[in-house]
Amino acid sequence: MTAELHLLCAGAAQGLVKAMQTTFTEQTGALLRARFGAVGAMKEALLAGEPCDVLIVTDSMVHTLRASGELAADGAQPLGRVRTGVAVRADDVPPPIGTPDELRAALLASSALYFPDPHRATAGIHFASVLDRLGIRQEVAERCRTFPNGATSMHELVHAPADAIGCTQITEILYTEGVRLVGALPAEFELSTVYTAAPTLRAADAALAGRFIDLLAGPASRRVREQGGFDIS
Repeated sequence: MTAELHLLCAGAAQGLVKAMQTTFTEQTGALLRARFGAVGAMKEALLAGEPCDVLIVTDSMVHTLRASGELAADGAQPLGRVRTGVAVRADDVPPPIGTPDELRAALLASSALYFPDPHRATAGIHFASVLDRLGIRQEVAERCRTFPNGATSMHELVHAPADAIGCTQITEILYTEGVRLVGALPAEFELSTVYTAAPTLRAADAALAGRFIDLLAGPASRRVREQGGFDIS
């Protein structure tokens, strides 16, 4: 019977996991059963008892779940740091967003705003707070289009009206064909999040889980991570 590794993974690492999936199967003979989504949704799935050998979420959440006894005490490894960025459709002219005033003007001029769940997704929670800090959340409320995760919000941005703007983790923007990265949020609003892969206490095969984490966090994936938007310096 073919071995399987069950993964619950934040959307920010989806591109990395899919890029390394074939290598993992070739090296181990095991199949990867992965579910991707917002960080909060992955935590909920784990706590609900969904099969999970390895969890990839924010480093802060890994520490919290380890303290509560959901994750193994050892074996977690960081994959890198990911910034939150702004995106537009591939054929649209990117607006200036380098300063708070430029970002505010771009968002007010947009036809729609596409971003992930403002309650369970790391980037969505942060972007909602940016709208508040800019003082425009009510003004743009009717143009906000929110989705369960960053990947879905970027796929929907591809089909958005002209001059729509999206915001999510840079890795999800770079992974989506049909959208282009404008840049990271201005320094005043920067969000840089470390994502970590950790084995769960209920992993069916701890050694196999460890090999998968080693692959994702090790030198074999370094170029993939860097090209995909992870800062591992």
